[in-house]
Amino acid sequence: MPETIDGSANPSANARDVSGSLTITHVVYALHGLAPFTFWTLAVVAMIIGVVKKNDVADSWLHSHYQYLSGTFWWGILWAALAWGAYWVLGLLTLGLGWIILWVLPLIVLIWYLYRVIKGWLKLSEKKPIEPT
Repeated sequence: MPETIDGSANPSANARDVSGSLTITHVVYALHGLAPFTFWTLAVVAMIIGVVKKNDVADSWLHSHYQYLSGTFWWGILWAALAWGAYWVLGLLTLGLGWIILWVLPLIVLIWYLYRVIKGWLKLSEKKPIEPT
């Protein structure tokens, strides 16, 4: 029997079969979690899967997870570009001395990204929607 999960606050809302989409969402989270270790290639793959599958979950609680991961990806690109830009520009302006300290900027972005992926994946494991933050 297919699993139906209603993650909405309204118990009278229609529950729908999300078992197949739930598995795919777990795969998308896994790809995002592994992405930093593959030079972000798997994040791009996860985003493509997310774009393709987003309409399948449009009326379910899983939609919040796709929106959350999309926001994490795009904000991650912005913060990573700023962090690496600051690392290289300020490092060069200080004749390399800045690189001793500035490596922490991309590390902070990495920690933030992994934190968001883990936080969302835990909510998914609880079969609850995630609030966009």
